[in-house]
Amino acid sequence: MAKVSNTDRKILPILEPIIAERNLELVDLEFVKEGANWYLRVYIDKEGGVDIDDCEGVSRALEAKLDTEDPIEQAYILEVSSPGIDRPLKKDADFEKYRGEIIDIKLYKGLNGQKQYQGKLLGLENGVISIEDEENKVITFEQKEVAGVRLAVIF
Repeated sequence: MAKVSNTDRKILPILEPIIAERNLELVDLEFVKEGANWYLRVYIDKEGGVDIDDCEGVSRALEAKLDTEDPIEQAYILEVSSPGIDRPLKKDADFEKYRGEIIDIKLYKGLNGQKQYQGKLLGLENGVISIEDEENKVITFEQKEVAGVRLAVIF
């Protein structure tokens, strides 16, 4: 699920110490082209959530290091933010931390004619994600077949 790109390999050694010294968690890192612009997006979190000062501190420190080391050839826009209430689950530890929470799963290819599922996260074991749907039925997904997993937003 979580593939590491060449850009990630260049950025992570610069970013991880900045995140660690602020007692934050790196949730996700994206380097994507949207329209004419490239974006380097860093999603951070901590217990109780991040605030604007956390995002600003990481942004300023990372920007200074990136300007010095210049690991990315093309021009880009740096964005540092919270993962939001529909936080993606990417790392194995995320699946343990959010066990029992309602999640949304999107598949690359449909299973029984369906590409999106929602249910209570039972866990991740040996590359298999298990959920319990509203009818208390356990459904399993091979992690390699899953396009994305997010905490569900339920109002």
